[in-house]
Parts: sequence; structure tokens; C-alpha cells
Amino acid sequence: MAAMLLTSAREAAAERLTSAVMGELGPLKLDRARFRVAFEPVGGGRRGPLGVETVRFEIATNAGTDFGPLDAIASGGELARFALAMKAALAGREGQRQPVMIFDEVDQGVGGAVASAVGARLQRLAHGAQGLVVTPSPQVAARGHAHWKVRKADGGGMTTTTVDALDEVSRREEIARMLSGAEITDEARAAARALIG
Repeated sequence: MAAMLLTSAREAAAERLTSAVMGELGPLKLDRARFRVAFEPVGGGRRGPLGVETVRFEIATNAGTDFGPLDAIASGGELARFALAMKAALAGREGQRQPVMIFDEVDQGVGGAVASAVGARLQRLAHGAQGLVVTPSPQVAARGHAHWKVRKADGGGMTTTTVDALDEVSRREEIARMLSGAEITDEARAAARALIG
């Protein structure tokens, strides 16, 4: 009886999660992708404290393709965006807001318009909450309200980490460096100003 109740609760939660994640995919440039929660019966009809089935996330990223395991089908950039879609879906569930959300390179493997879309979604998520984003992407960094530069250095057999809060001028320079590399050009500075807006 308890296993049946657990299955029923899982199915209802899966339906809500699927709907919420699907609503996040379009703005993250995953318009054709589909997401679902799949249930597989536990072998031999065994029942236990974890129920009678296992749960896995499945996706189909192109029209006409079959669903498969998220971790096997998604590219690095797709995986990062699906993770963001799930975090966004869970952050806004049933009127509950997460006071602090941390995203570590959730824009991995994306650039250009997709990175801009990820940055826009992260910016919207931060309304009414605190969002901390670790990013190598200038398109995402430009959306932040504050910017810290994290540096690591090795010396004397130890690694030290330094975190510097950047003012507006330093922030523009850092975003320009992210755009151009070691040598910051006037073109990169102009692009940084345009990204920050």
C-alpha cells in the first residue's frame, strides 16, 4: 500500500516537473527539445523503502527522435541548459522562492545568442532572490548586478584564492578581457559596454 502511495505521489510530481521544465526550454533556445520523467519497475517486482520503481529524466532534443536518458543524449551545452531549466522549475514551485541559488558554469558549452538567453533567464530568476553565478561567459556576466573576479595563484606549495569586488570601470574591463583574451582591445571594450547596456 505504501509503495502504491509513493508511486502515485511520484507520478503527480513528475507531471508538474515535466510541465514546468517544458515551459523553461523555449527561452533557453531548446525549442524543439522535449523532457519527461520516466519510471522503470524495480527488477523482480521487489518492493522496498524506495518504492517499486526507479525514476530517471529523459529527453529528446530533435524532432522525430526518441526519448533517451538525459545524461546520455544531451551535449555539454544542452546538459547545462536542462540543469538550469530544472533549477528554475524547482525554484518557483508552488509559490516557494529559493532565497539563494548558486549556479556553477550553468552556461557551459554555449556562446553567443544561447549564452545571452541563459543570462537573461538567470537575471529573471534573481528577481526576489539572491543568485550567485560562476561563469566564463561575458554574455552572462554582463547581466549581473555585481561582479567579483576570482583568481587562483600557486606559491610555496599552496594555492590561494582571491576574490575582488569590481566597480563599474573594472567590471567593463573584465568583461572586455573575457571577450578578447589576454590583450584587451578597444573593440572588446566597446562590445563590453554594449553587453552591459
